[in-house]
Amino acid sequence: MNSLNHDYPEVLLRNEETPCLSLYQSTHRQHPDNVQDPIRFRNLVKEMEESLRQKYPKREVAPLLEPFEALAANADFWNHTSDGLAVLSAPGLFRVYRLERPVTDLVVVADSFHTKPLLRITQSADRFQVLGLSRDSFKLFEGNRDSLLEVQAPDSAAQTAGEMLNKETDSREGAHRSYGPTGDSAWHGTDVKQDAADRDMEQFFRAVDQAVMQRGGPSGGMGLILAALPEHHNLFRSVSKNPLLLKEAIDVHPDAMSVDALRERAWELIQPYYLDRLSGLLDSYGAGAAKALGSDVLADIAKAAVEGRVATLLLEADRLVPGRINASTGKVTAGKLSDPKVDDLLDDLGESVLSKGGEVVMVPAERMPTRTGAAAVFRF
Repeated sequence: MNSLNHDYPEVLLRNEETPCLSLYQSTHRQHPDNVQDPIRFRNLVKEMEESLRQKYPKREVAPLLEPFEALAANADFWNHTSDGLAVLSAPGLFRVYRLERPVTDLVVVADSFHTKPLLRITQSADRFQVLGLSRDSFKLFEGNRDSLLEVQAPDSAAQTAGEMLNKETDSREGAHRSYGPTGDSAWHGTDVKQDAADRDMEQFFRAVDQAVMQRGGPSGGMGLILAALPEHHNLFRSVSKNPLLLKEAIDVHPDAMSVDALRERAWELIQPYYLDRLSGLLDSYGAGAAKALGSDVLADIAKAAVEGRVATLLLEADRLVPGRINASTGKVTAGKLSDPKVDDLLDDLGESVLSKGGEVVMVPAERMPTRTGAAAVFRF
């Protein structure tokens, strides 16, 4: 399975081969809900085929669809799905991503990948992480106000943490003799055993901290919330080097509550940070617009984007604006998403800004400061 953290935006935005085929589908984790998932996938592939045939001859369409057909026939894959699926393909490139949140079923055939659903996942302003920690295990969750899902840390980091658990401590756990002022001997085996256990737990916490940082925090640095029994908080904070670890915490282990309850508790802690960050972004846009250093006009934003002048771009989540941008001139061409030559204009804007080192933030519709679906702050 491909890694979205590794590929986006570096691999997907640098692809120059066409056509670019983008397929998104909501999927299910459990039987019997997941029985219909491969059937719906085949229907989306048929829709993709119809779109391709508007521009390409049949002999060229078949090879483009071969990897999709192979995936449709992979029974093991469909028995291990998550909440969403993204499949992106171009000549010489085929990527499959299990997504930890549902997406709208969609097929786009264009000259670039349709990646706004990935933007919604990786660039949202309300995303956060929760670390469930005990003295000998950990769980990592990622989500937002609406959804919280358990995720896996990178295999290498998780293995390092696991090795801490299996570490032999017998050599340090024996009793030893000490002598007091009177010369009487006393046994302190229990103290030594406890010291060894404490050292092991500290090493384990360090390994967990590294595993979480290797996984990577939510885009924008929304924060990491520790969920653990009170006696574990001080030690973990003393060894953690994660700059996203928040001072606010949950004083119970996640196993003691439902995932929905955990999400609600976490969102109560995150919401002030979210509102503060969003307020700062909106203020920056307002100040920039007042000085002609900001705009909501899509044509102006597109031109600035290809010139590398967009510092921050706010995009309205879950909104599609049919059109495309000329990558050389920034000229905007309107159209329909059903046209193989046309993509989502907002998608193209986000890709262009990211490729030039700008920041892209997905914003809920009710929080957007404009009606065009975009708001940009210019560097100059």
